[in-house]
Amino acid sequence: MSKMIKGFSKFSKAEKINWLAENFFHEKEKGIETLEQYFNKDAQIQQLHDEFIENTISNFYVPYAVAPNFLINGKTYAIPMAIEESSVVAAAALTAKFWSTRGGFLAKVISTTKIGQVHFTYQGSKSDLEEYFLSVKNDLIHATDHITVNMRKRGGGIVNIELRDRTESLDHYYQLHVTFETGDSMGANFINSCLEAIADSFQKEGVSVIMSILSNYVPQCLVRAEVTCKIEEFFPENAEFYAHKFVQAVEIAKVEPFRAVTHNKGIMNGIDAVVLATGNDFRAVAAGAHAYACKEGQYSSLTQAEIVDGNFNFSIEIPLSLGTVGGLTKLHPLAKLSMEILQNPTAPELMEIVAVAGLAQNFAAIRALTTTGIQQGHMKMHLMNILNQLEANVHEKELISEAFRGKTVSHSAIAEYLHLIRTGH
Repeated sequence: MSKMIKGFSKFSKAEKINWLAENFFHEKEKGIETLEQYFNKDAQIQQLHDEFIENTISNFYVPYAVAPNFLINGKTYAIPMAIEESSVVAAAALTAKFWSTRGGFLAKVISTTKIGQVHFTYQGSKSDLEEYFLSVKNDLIHATDHITVNMRKRGGGIVNIELRDRTESLDHYYQLHVTFETGDSMGANFINSCLEAIADSFQKEGVSVIMSILSNYVPQCLVRAEVTCKIEEFFPENAEFYAHKFVQAVEIAKVEPFRAVTHNKGIMNGIDAVVLATGNDFRAVAAGAHAYACKEGQYSSLTQAEIVDGNFNFSIEIPLSLGTVGGLTKLHPLAKLSMEILQNPTAPELMEIVAVAGLAQNFAAIRALTTTGIQQGHMKMHLMNILNQLEANVHEKELISEAFRGKTVSHSAIAEYLHLIRTGH
């Protein structure tokens, strides 16, 4: 059977799976069995998942967990997280407990403005274009009235439209830079629909619209989260030494991009896990965050740390475009449950929670790196992953966990030790 296929999207799920089995699976029946093992037993839930995307053949599970004891602005949260990486949830929970006895996390939304752009070229006089834009600006806004009516009732809508000259970067390139407020909605479909309506109304000789699309870079949709404590509360022993070491680690991430990328990836471990668990777009959030890390012209740390008047201060400022209505947040059963666990936050409240999750994750990572080392926590879960791969039973897991306590873990060493246990040698 050919590996090229026509009309694949029109196949039933069973037909898609059978075609894959015939063409790509080394063990056909085992491959089919694996896919079917991950089907939801509830036919309605499975159909719901099938309709999220195209050409679905099964469900790909990501562990869904909760990190309790987060004290944010005086309110206690258990934060749901969906992630496959070992030790992330444990680190979040430990950090939450640590700061719960030190005043907790403070978080504040700075702004909530989102951005979309109509990109176009113009063959003509800039002054003529500017004159035309000013004459039709209000008409462009009114062209979206049928789209924005409900959003305006909720306090959202178009904030402003600017004509921007980008001809220094690209010949004849201009844009309509449009800012939006979208309330509790992430607003992607809303923004894109508005932009297309604006583009359709922007008719002038010499104007050629290239595309109309929202931006996932939202530097005016900004939230800040922070923690603070006395230096002596920072670490059980040599607190001042370790607090200063922590600050130095953050300073290194400010100036060294190779470190900053890993530093910020750790932040995104926390952020993306909550974003995914709530049915939001973690790719958009991550792209915007990393762009923001370059706002000074070099990729740098998203967090700040300092010691002032005997106090250790640690904070993050990050753009987060999130929604609590629409999309998967209202469709995915676990996303809806996540919102319930979070006590049904507004979009700004969710921004605060997510920012805190990122700050907590970064705190845990840097504190480990500058004290006991990062591998201690990772190795425990790494060991368990290896044991599961080797299909160790409960008794074997207990023996090997004890034997490798505090030791370097490798797949070959574990396999060899397991063999010794099983053979009695």
